[in-house]
Amino acid sequence: MLTMAAERPNILWITAEDYSADWLGCYGNTQAQTPRLDSLAREGILFTHAFSNAAVCAVARSTILNGAYAPTQGTQHMRSRKPIPAKFRPYLSYLHQLGYSCFNSGKTDYNYTVNDASLWDKSGWGYDFLSTYKPDGKKPFFAIYNLGVTHESALFAKKIQANRQHGIIPPQPRISPDKVIVPPYLPDLPEIRSDLAIYHDCITAMDTQVGEILDKLKKKGLADDTIIFHYGDHGGILPRSKRYLKDTGVRVSLIVYFPKKWQHLNPFKPGSRVSETVSFVDLAPTLLSLIGEEKPSQMQGRAFLGSHRIEPKRDATVFLYADRFDEIYGMRRGLSDGRWKYIRRFTPELPAAPYSFYQFGQAGWRAWLNASHAHRLAPRFNKIWQPHQEVEELFDTRNDPWEIHNLATVPKYADQLNKMRAQLQAKMVEVADTGLIPEAMFAELSRQVPSGAIADYLAVHSAELPALVELAFRASSRDSKHLPHFANALQSKVPVTRFWGAQGYLNLGKQARSASHKLLPLLNDPSPAVIASAADALITIGTPKEARAALLRLTNELDPIEQEFAYLYTLNVLSQHHLIEQMPAAKIQHLLDIKNKKNYVRKFIERYKKQQQLEQKQ
Repeated sequence: MLTMAAERPNILWITAEDYSADWLGCYGNTQAQTPRLDSLAREGILFTHAFSNAAVCAVARSTILNGAYAPTQGTQHMRSRKPIPAKFRPYLSYLHQLGYSCFNSGKTDYNYTVNDASLWDKSGWGYDFLSTYKPDGKKPFFAIYNLGVTHESALFAKKIQANRQHGIIPPQPRISPDKVIVPPYLPDLPEIRSDLAIYHDCITAMDTQVGEILDKLKKKGLADDTIIFHYGDHGGILPRSKRYLKDTGVRVSLIVYFPKKWQHLNPFKPGSRVSETVSFVDLAPTLLSLIGEEKPSQMQGRAFLGSHRIEPKRDATVFLYADRFDEIYGMRRGLSDGRWKYIRRFTPELPAAPYSFYQFGQAGWRAWLNASHAHRLAPRFNKIWQPHQEVEELFDTRNDPWEIHNLATVPKYADQLNKMRAQLQAKMVEVADTGLIPEAMFAELSRQVPSGAIADYLAVHSAELPALVELAFRASSRDSKHLPHFANALQSKVPVTRFWGAQGYLNLGKQARSASHKLLPLLNDPSPAVIASAADALITIGTPKEARAALLRLTNELDPIEQEFAYLYTLNVLSQHHLIEQMPAAKIQHLLDIKNKKNYVRKFIERYKKQQQLEQKQ
């Protein structure tokens, strides 16, 4: 084991926002112009099956920072800023302990209650540590550059204009929109083509920025002592990418370069394309391994480089997750072994779009919505906007890289489907997935543990976890044979169990009509999440009168600030049944007047109204 800080390598992470691996030339994109990253891949190693675990940035960063899955920590909801168990420590705390100076240029946004900036020696937007860094020969550095030129907002009209004015992207796209290759998962619309062409220029701009950082590193005389990582922070940004568990949303670029001095820490030859699966939960253990340290017990990933590398298991899979994005709920989980991808929707009653109103800042998203409503698209492009999505998806990404053909109902693949379903169920138990607890219940349940962390609440009730996971799988299955299980669940003393019982009724819909009366007592449940779920089910089944009244009552009884996420969940249910309009105008205005602009109840109403205006223009 290394004993002196000066004997450890510098490590530099260069990340870029919102782009999937398929945008780079070194990953096979024939229209890409990414010479610096392509060169880095030739000199380093390229991972062909690297995944972000999460499909959005803050959730992914919490996974990286603590080396643990976001659903284990309770950080799976976008910008939730809730407490996590004390056992989780940022990898930065270990680096500082080992004598590293740590610098961050760009985002923090770690998605739980922590002072982000305090984790670093220096951090901030616009901070360029290489411009001022003076090596002392004693303390190595760890640093991150977070490049935002590829962010989702790069395709918003104002940002496109600003980037052109500042010379970040050219006045006209390098590739003519009529020449751009439209991947088959997207409808071939002029706006989609335009966004694709512009985004190619954003990728090239990012590549240029990467090159500038590498040049500074060399000019400073640090290149021979620095291991370099480049990765995208998750997939994106075109429609059906960011926020989705398809490879376009979670398969990321990952290139690692070792200077000659540190090649002994690299188990692969320079220029290798490595096919083993790796994911963001592995980054912290790998970082520690590169500086000679074993991972702490609470970290869930494996070190894939360095002196403590762990060889991958033959049947290793990557755990994938998606929950609330901004104001909109939708729980999904998945697994990938690099070829086979299994995705399960635990809220299949919801449409697959939108998962955020923010996305409509892009012309391509708006055009897809408009074309679908105008019935101008093939049926497969309309399905994303419709409720009652497939519960399960199975893709052979080797033969169907764009994940278009769902094999879940094809008898030939039943064994693969059953295998991966069972693997996912076991994984959710193994990681103690807090996504099984609706966020609307976090506040009421986390008060039962001193830390206030929902993961600690689940740990206290760990004996109930396997049965809860089983119930959630049954509730999302749409199989009427499970109706007796749901009826029993409604009688439980545990609110989470009652919630999933009601979800079972919701997903059965009219198949549960004969037993729907058993939901009525839940309209007066102590838990608002249970009331909203039962009401959702009753309206879907076709007995809406009391259910509508219960939902509207919640909008009066709940405090949109103190009970923010219970209120938000209620608004989500109301919007699915087009009942927001039945709220009194004074109540809607009251929600719009919430002073905290980051409050998600306020955001929901603001953006819901904008979406309504968008749809009325069609």
